Amino acid sequence: MTGIGHNGGPELSGRGWRRHCWTEARRALLPHLPLNVVRRRVKRAKELGLDYSAYATVRATTGRDIVGFLFSMNALGVLGDGAKIPERRLARVEGITGAARIGLAPESWRRPDALDAWADAPAPFSPWREQARAMDDARGKMPGDAVLLVGAAPWEAAWSSAGRLAGYLSAASYFGDP
Repeated sequence: MTGIGHNGGPELSGRGWRRHCWTEARRALLPHLPLNVVRRRVKRAKELGLDYSAYATVRATTGRDIVGFLFSMNALGVLGDGAKIPERRLARVEGITGAARIGLAPESWRRPDALDAWADAPAPFSPWREQARAMDDARGKMPGDAVLLVGAAPWEAAWSSAGRLAGYLSAASYFGDP
């Protein structure tokens, strides 16, 4: 029903108007990146051994580039004293360029292969404070929101939150395991 002052436009309470509002709001939220920036970020994701969507998610949530990785011994496949990192995983870690590669394992399980450094991993289900301290020690001077944790055990995902890290990736998704 039209009345005085009505311009004959669409009804503002209908489904079409709500769809229009949501479409415009979503369009305003999405960044409009120049093509050369997208190309550079795709190249950087390849250097880090990540797919672009994982890399873009970290960039969008933290606003930072990834400067380091923390790999748990479970993610690396080091499952005992004297065990070596499997060749396929070792090659993937060696392929990372432009970022620190730090392993998390007890001293007796550490191997020199492909990693820049090793640090002590927190004990499974340890108190939050101990997890945070271990992650701070492991990342050193690198900013936490620029370091990505790759893990395989269920309790390792909490280490990322405790250490205020950029995020957590499962070993299966990073290494492409079935």
